[in-house]
Amino acid sequence: MLSTDKNKPDKRNPGRPEGVPGKERELEKYLLERHTPETAKIYLRDIRIYLDYMTGERAEKATYKDILQYVDYLRKKHKNPRTVNRMLYGAKSWHNWLLHTGKREDHPCRFLRLRDAKGQDIQLQDLFSSTELEQLMERKERYESVRTRNQVIVSLLIYQGLRLKETEQLRLEDVDLEAGTVHSRGMAKTLPRTLKMKPKQIMLFYRYIHEIRPKTISEDTDQLILNIRGKAIKADDINYLVETFRDLFPERKLNAQTIRQSVIANLLKEGKDLRVVQVFAGHKNPSSTERYRQTGLDELKAAVQKHHPLG
Repeated sequence: MLSTDKNKPDKRNPGRPEGVPGKERELEKYLLERHTPETAKIYLRDIRIYLDYMTGERAEKATYKDILQYVDYLRKKHKNPRTVNRMLYGAKSWHNWLLHTGKREDHPCRFLRLRDAKGQDIQLQDLFSSTELEQLMERKERYESVRTRNQVIVSLLIYQGLRLKETEQLRLEDVDLEAGTVHSRGMAKTLPRTLKMKPKQIMLFYRYIHEIRPKTISEDTDQLILNIRGKAIKADDINYLVETFRDLFPERKLNAQTIRQSVIANLLKEGKDLRVVQVFAGHKNPSSTERYRQTGLDELKAAVQKHHPLG
């Protein structure tokens, strides 16, 4: 039920008014403008479930208390708290749409968070496609020097999948423009690794290293990336930069972690060998990489056997 007007009931579903196909197309278009097709499909399905629960005008006029009752209903049906959390995001998307269309001026559950939804599982449906990540490279800046520096940082996150600290600790000597590689020194959770650069990164890095950085530097440091004051950049500075892109995806969790998770998941989705992706990500254990798989267990085993370098 995607329209809560008091229309004549749909004969196929007494609780669903006529005219739904048009409303559903509008909602689907809204979701597709903000999410990948896969994510939009999941949210649309979860919204239908929400609207089947919230009958009549209650769907548009739902209060915080109504949403809590819906969450309680979901908890009784689903044992996995992350499933409940995902379905709550469907309800949130519905109310975002009501705001967008002017049917409501408030959001009853925007800041509702489920504490028991936190865990180690990767919520693949909430990650970003490669096309979406590319949007982070397209933002205009007032100063060309700032734009170039920011593109260097963003490119390391969306192409090499580096962590914040790994990006911070890069040195000039870690970039080999002739070979087209970047060397990450690793961290407690990740192994050192040398990663291929995208062709368009090479000219970008050349400009930054030979033109922008020398004019910006204000202290003696071999650290690759400098902040706007010309000093060695910190992970917090990079984190802040990423946060400034959140308006591109207002309904989703955009941060350095979800960017990295998206990069890894996208590589596996493209059919890249599990071991290759493990090395790329710097994972010490293959199970860390397997968490990003979007196939079932049997399909995973078949894929590993098919691509295993020793098979």
